[in-house]
Amino acid sequence: MQTQSSTRKRLLISILLISGLFITLRLTYWYHLEQGFSRALPLASRQLEEVINFIDGALIRYESIPHVLSTNPLLAKALRHSDDHTEIQHINRYFEEIQHVTEASDIYLLNKNGDAVAASNWQKPYSFIGQNYAFRPYYTEAVAGRLGSYYAVGTSSDTRGFYFSYPIQEKAEILGVIVVKVDIADIEAQLTGLAKSGQYELAISGDDQVIFVASIESWRLKSLVPLDDNSQQIIYKSRRYANRIISALTLKPPYAPFEHSEKTPIYQIPNDSGKAQYIDTRSEMTKAGWNVHVMTPVKPLYTSLPPLLMLSACLYLLAALGLLFSLERRKNMRRMQQAQQLLEQRVQERTRELQDANDKLQETRDELVQAAKLTVIGSLSASINHEINQPLAALRSYAQNTQTLLTRHMQEKAQENLATIISLADRLAEIVAQFKSFTRKTKGQDKLTDLRVAVEDALTIVTPEIEKQQVQLRLQLPNAPLRFFGDKVRLQQVLVNLISNAITAMQHSPTRQLTITISAGEQLCIQIRDSGPGVNESQMEKIFEPYFTTSQRQGLGLGLSISRRIVESMNGSITVANAIDGGAEFKILLPLCPAEDNV
Repeated sequence: MQTQSSTRKRLLISILLISGLFITLRLTYWYHLEQGFSRALPLASRQLEEVINFIDGALIRYESIPHVLSTNPLLAKALRHSDDHTEIQHINRYFEEIQHVTEASDIYLLNKNGDAVAASNWQKPYSFIGQNYAFRPYYTEAVAGRLGSYYAVGTSSDTRGFYFSYPIQEKAEILGVIVVKVDIADIEAQLTGLAKSGQYELAISGDDQVIFVASIESWRLKSLVPLDDNSQQIIYKSRRYANRIISALTLKPPYAPFEHSEKTPIYQIPNDSGKAQYIDTRSEMTKAGWNVHVMTPVKPLYTSLPPLLMLSACLYLLAALGLLFSLERRKNMRRMQQAQQLLEQRVQERTRELQDANDKLQETRDELVQAAKLTVIGSLSASINHEINQPLAALRSYAQNTQTLLTRHMQEKAQENLATIISLADRLAEIVAQFKSFTRKTKGQDKLTDLRVAVEDALTIVTPEIEKQQVQLRLQLPNAPLRFFGDKVRLQQVLVNLISNAITAMQHSPTRQLTITISAGEQLCIQIRDSGPGVNESQMEKIFEPYFTTSQRQGLGLGLSISRRIVESMNGSITVANAIDGGAEFKILLPLCPAEDNV
């Protein structure tokens, strides 16, 4: 009977241990995945916001270009005289230069019928000139008098792009459309790098559920939903994806659009290495007409699961064994207490000799108790030693360092080192602050400023380019302060622009010398002279006009026009002339402050 009872008891304990282990592993599995998803979703939302901000920033820099270009009267003139080959060739070269400066993919001009009459790619085999783009929605929007935007695969270049368009008007009459194409491949490469660093995948689809941009090549120009013959024909006739036949990705479960998705879905999607599961965190970009998907891989959660389950099982078994050991120990202690009580009863009935033996037994028991105490202390000695040695070691180290410094009397050396560190930190802070001050958007706050400081701050920014181009700098600044009342950051912008132009003008000169002189008479005067080829006399009056540029100074032709407006807002003037010994000389005149008259 006792054997059967013991067997049943062991069987019950085994069943309880196995059941507890199963429940522990199940809870660990659920908790790990639940917490993993809880951590992944906020991170994916931040990554999604980061991607959307990046795309907005990448596209917005091109959005205003068509509007700005549409104000150039040369475009309206070219549309009026589209049969003038010389005029069109001038526009082609102008577009080519603007495309190079803005880093756009292509820039082209459409007449009111949608025919391309000029393009930046006029020399390329896939030139847009002569092609009709009246079927594109961006043409329709622009002809209606609005800023147009559209994404598609180019029918001529066969490359993906985002298009911005704007009408060209003259006396309320729309003569044509200016179009700027942005290469999506460049943006996609940067987004792919962003996705790889964030350990997620990226997909951008349109309202037709076709993926236009993706970090995985096999996803590109694939549909998220199955397409029947009618849907494929509609997409093909729109010519958004040129002549490609769009096929569908195999998603499990089937893709659910935004309006049908109650929670963040998990899809199994084919990738370059097979198939994988992804958490689809998505958001709409209404302005661009895109749906942005951040695909967070689920595999890392399941990869870290087996070690966690093993750890959880080990901890559970250790806890269970500890509990069993504690119960068995209490049971043995009760048995020992019963045996001791029985022994004491028998000892009391025996002779004095047995009483002496009992006393010795008592002493032995006391020694065993003491040994047990020492055993417990020994088991804790390692942790106690560790807890004590750490502060002791720290105290010893501090004491030795203090003793060494006091013995060697190195207070002055320590002060010198601290002074050097503070000096270097101040210097770095000054440089960083200068660049930060220059790049921050100024609110146009005028105040009394030393003109020498403005020049030195501007040189701080252009010095790397001066050294790179091996330009010899001659700086002639007065010893006394020359103060002016104005916005230092805006004046700094003018100086940086003039100095940069001077460096560019001297690129092909055998002698590269830049001279900056500050003087004061009836007005404050800043002279910036280079050793370049100078300015043609016929261009002197036009050099400060908007959109005017020379072959030596590339760009939109707005830098000098903006500089003149800044100087004039400070009640000053800016002029240009050719120096006697060669090179261009720009002169900035600013009014003296009342405080300067008293110096």
